[in-house]
Formats: sequence, C-alpha cells, structure tokens
Amino acid sequence: MTTAIIGGYVVPVDGDPIDGGTVLLDQGKIVAVGTQADVEVPDDAELVDASGSWVLPGFIDAHVHLGVHEDGEGWSGNDTNEMTDPNGARFRAIDGIDPYEVGFDDALAGGVTSVVIKPGSGNPIGGETVGVKTWGRTVVDMLFADRISVKSALGENPKRVYGEKDKTPATRLGVAAVLREAFTEARNYAARREHARAEGKPFEVDLALETLSRVLDGELYWDQHTHRADDIVTAVRLAEEFGYKLVVNHGTEAHLVADFLAERDIPVILGPLFTSRSKVELRQRTLRSAGILARAGVRLAITTDHPVVPINFLVHQATLAVKEGLDPDTALRALTVNPAQILGLDERVGALKPGLDADVVIWSGDPLDVMSRALRVFVRGRQVYHFDETTGEGVVADRRYRE
Repeated sequence: MTTAIIGGYVVPVDGDPIDGGTVLLDQGKIVAVGTQADVEVPDDAELVDASGSWVLPGFIDAHVHLGVHEDGEGWSGNDTNEMTDPNGARFRAIDGIDPYEVGFDDALAGGVTSVVIKPGSGNPIGGETVGVKTWGRTVVDMLFADRISVKSALGENPKRVYGEKDKTPATRLGVAAVLREAFTEARNYAARREHARAEGKPFEVDLALETLSRVLDGELYWDQHTHRADDIVTAVRLAEEFGYKLVVNHGTEAHLVADFLAERDIPVILGPLFTSRSKVELRQRTLRSAGILARAGVRLAITTDHPVVPINFLVHQATLAVKEGLDPDTALRALTVNPAQILGLDERVGALKPGLDADVVIWSGDPLDVMSRALRVFVRGRQVYHFDETTGEGVVADRRYRE
C-alpha cells in the first residue's frame, strides 16, 4: 500500500527541511520527498496527517547488543561473548539474536528503526556484526545488512578475561599480539587459498581466517572497541600496519586525540555517554567530547551500547551533547546519516531520500527537545508503533503469527 505522510515539518537530514512537506512511501521504500505541490500523491494512497509534527528518518544505533544481551534476562539471555577463544572471528552475532527482547520495543519508542548488533568485548576478536530493523517476527524478517564488520576489543576487557584464565592475552601487549598474529595468519591463509585455486587443488576452509581475509580485502569494517587515548592510537597503528577499514567504537578519550583521528579520516561511534566512571578507562568520560570531535572534523555517530544505556535514550544523549557544545544539525546527523555512512549502509538507511528504506518517524516536535516523543514509527513503510494519547502508552504492532 502507498502511504503519504503530509503536512509535517520534514527533516530529510541529508537536505534542507521542508515545512508542510510530503513523504511518499511505497513497497517498503521512500518514493518521493518534497513540498505538497511537488509530490503527486496517488488517489488510493493512505494519508497520514503530520501537521504540527516533525518528520525524520528513523534513527540508527550503530553499536548495540539488542537480542544477544537481553534486558532483564540475566545470564540466560546473555549471548554477547563467547570467551573461549581470543580469536572469535568465526562467531556471528546473528546466531544469538532474540527478536522478542523487550529492548526492540524500547527502540521503536525512541525512534530507532535500524541497529548494528555486535558481539561483546571479552575477546580481542569478538565476531561478525549484523544490521537489523527493530521490528520483525524473525531475524530473517529484520535483516537488512548481513556481515557488516568484525568486532574487536583493546584495553581492559580482554586482558581481564584472559588474564583471569592465566593465558594470553593478559596485557595490552598480548592483546595487540593476538591481533597481529591473527592478521598475519589471515594474509598467509589468503595466499595459500589463491595458490590452491590457481592450481585447481582442494583447499580446507577456515571460517575465522576467511572472515579476517575479508577484513583485509576491505569487504568488512573493523569495529574497534577502545576507550583510552593510547589504545585508540594503537588501533590506528594496527589498521595502518594491515590496511583495513577502522571504525573507533566507544572512543571515551577520542577527544584527546581528535586531530590525530581527523587527519586520518577515522570515524568514531561515540558512547555510551550516560554511564558512570565504573572503570579506569572511563575516567575521561565527558559529554563535551562529541562537540570536540565534530569541530575537529571527525565523522561522528552516537551509540547507547544497549543495554548499557537503554536504547530509547539514544536521542537524549544527543540532546545533552548539544547542551555541551555539539551543533544540533550535527547531532541529528550523528543519529542518522553519519552511522549509515560510517558502516557503508547509506544506500539503505539514514535519510529521507527516494530509494532508501521507508523507515520514518513522526515526532511531536524537535526530537532534540527532551519533551518531544515519537508519535508514529514506520519500518519499511509499515506503521509498527504509535503513541496512544488516551492511555499515555506506546503500542507496538503484534509480531505473532496468527492463522
């Protein structure tokens, strides 16, 4: 069914706002965005009146553990870390996702329609990430970008996990050595594989090394969990040594080396920003960091690291970052087009633009105003959430199969 969202203050993000604009959705895609005079609405289209409201693309959280670390479920719902092998490149987050976790409903209430789900940071190499929508019956329904990147961790977490096991890596030296050894082995593996193919000989596939060779070939991004400035620099040195596409994740002290990152065009998925300084690596945490990074020219996205910070608070992190110096337009980009571009997803999500997925949120006002709320959420053109003003509660479309 064709849907026309009409009369709202349309904020495409990657373009100028349109007062009294129209967004036309059909077959799961955005068909047109413009003024009411410019967009021809079919006679049989369902009309959604957004007068007095703001219309934006669905937000993107580019670093979450939705469905693999289920909120409130304890150990039974925690499949974030397979901490039995420092090189977990063969592990895949998609294999642990429960689409019925309550966090997916929270995401819709916060206007978040797309997420990149990642393994945890217990291993130096944690495994492959996946992009899913925040509504669907199965992970197959929700999937929109398979095998985006590989999650890796520097710093406290892997050295603590394996140090307690009395095995490598127990220090920062050991963590870096594990990464170097893994990439060196992947290089050698790729060379052997190509030689075998050229010779027409059989070749035994290694899933972990296949994944790492795709990182070296530039097919997958390298999502580097890192907080301290020295670890961030180590991440850059390793990326330059092996030539892969680095994305700094968390980046708690990234503002201390903002110029260093900007010069190398290294993007940062920043956050979570609401946490306490619960470990040494977070001692320099500040809401000012987003503004500092943006002004230095660093490409910036903001994350909740759900469930560390509830995912429906994603926009509030941006709001407080604006309070502490981040430009409001950049803040909205950090929730939409920037995370999409950083991880190569901008042909699917991140803006109100013809051809992109019809993920649209109608807000009661400026989403950076803490008093605004998501009134209606569309995922792939289907309304999957609305706020019921009578009950004061959000209503999520039923996911269950019915005969």
